[in-house]
Amino acid sequence: MNNIVLYQPEIPQNTGNIMRTCVATNTKLHLIKPLGFIIDDVHLKRSGVNYIDKLEYEIYENFEDFVSKNQGEYFYFTRYGHKPHTSFDYSNESNKNLYFIFGKESTGIPKEILKNDLEHCMRIPMTDKVRALNVSNSVAIVIYEALRQQNYNNLLMEEPHKGNDFLERD
Repeated sequence: MNNIVLYQPEIPQNTGNIMRTCVATNTKLHLIKPLGFIIDDVHLKRSGVNYIDKLEYEIYENFEDFVSKNQGEYFYFTRYGHKPHTSFDYSNESNKNLYFIFGKESTGIPKEILKNDLEHCMRIPMTDKVRALNVSNSVAIVIYEALRQQNYNNLLMEEPHKGNDFLERD
């Protein structure tokens, strides 16, 4: 199972966008406190639109609380990583939980956490003109790479509401 982990997220609009992505991809969301917003914040709901009620998520007091309750393989996204996010095998043939961990918008994941698993620290390649991508964009890039390697894991390949032949119809 794929999991997105947000370490101390600060901006409700980013988290709302990530919530929508998690619903669209059947991905569980894990939020590690402190949060920079209230979970029923109006901005959070606006970004997640009407999908928040379909979201599977859990909130943790701190990183240690999260680790104690979640076993599997952890992947850390940091601008200090030396490997591209595409260099890992997410095919998950062993059926274990995969956790994609993203840090807070202002400072990322603390060095104390990253240095314990440097082998799983990675970055999304980009120019030197920006420090980092928006976290909600980064989450989307990474989860869809994992899903691509998993052959999209039972996601719909065709639009379910207007029909398979929508573009062909007059």
